[in-house]
Amino acid sequence: MANPALNFLALALYLATAVLIAQRLASGHPVSSGAKIGTLSLTVGAVILHAAILYTGLQGGVANLSLTAAFSLVAWIVATMYFAVSLFRPLDSLGILVTPFAGLTVLASWLWPTRNPIPLSSTWQAVHIVIALLAYSLLCLAAAQSLMLLLQERELKRKQLGGVIRALPPMEMTETLMFHLIGVGFLLLTLTVVSGVFFAEQLFGKPFSFTHHIVLAMSAWVVYAILLYGRWHLGWRGRTAIRWTLGGFLLLVLAYFGSKFVLEVVLGRR
Repeated sequence: MANPALNFLALALYLATAVLIAQRLASGHPVSSGAKIGTLSLTVGAVILHAAILYTGLQGGVANLSLTAAFSLVAWIVATMYFAVSLFRPLDSLGILVTPFAGLTVLASWLWPTRNPIPLSSTWQAVHIVIALLAYSLLCLAAAQSLMLLLQERELKRKQLGGVIRALPPMEMTETLMFHLIGVGFLLLTLTVVSGVFFAEQLFGKPFSFTHHIVLAMSAWVVYAILLYGRWHLGWRGRTAIRWTLGGFLLLVLAYFGSKFVLEVVLGRR
């Protein structure tokens, strides 16, 4: 059982990070080196504590992938990726969405602890799960980036050129980074879908079947494939790209967390 003090400290650090970023955005000042070091220091502290909490669910050769635990794990990966990418790219402002989300999942796993242990029967099964989580997390970051892009576009249309807009990187840079995240996430999602379809029996000990989870995941893959085609060949950008990005991510959320919510909360199964 995790020490509740770890949950409290991780939550506090995540929220402190969000407050610092919100203050900077409200002031309209671009991120300075000092502010970036402070923000990322809080983030890495929160991520380390979050990892310690998650470690308790990965012992004994099983992974706890119940609803709240899975939310917490994905949020930790997203926060870790946010920290890593922010070291090299102007992604700092995205923390206003990432860190509160991660903090809320820590709180949820603390208040509503659930267990759905999945034995890791083979190395390939573990690899499949890791790739799927990385794909989901990258596409989650891309969805968050699309929301920031939507905010920038809305403020520019209103001709609000001060405040938050001044603190954010240029729209073209934001959009380019979003598509980089989508491109890598799509590649990993492709590996996840292909391995799940063609090697289901070797990975999970049962033959492949068209479940709601699989159909929604494949639908998300199609949406992202169309989006990338539209970007490369039709020059899609702006609201068109944002809608397709959010649509694909919504399908992914329904594919995994929607199914878990119905099974664990509505039907009461574990």
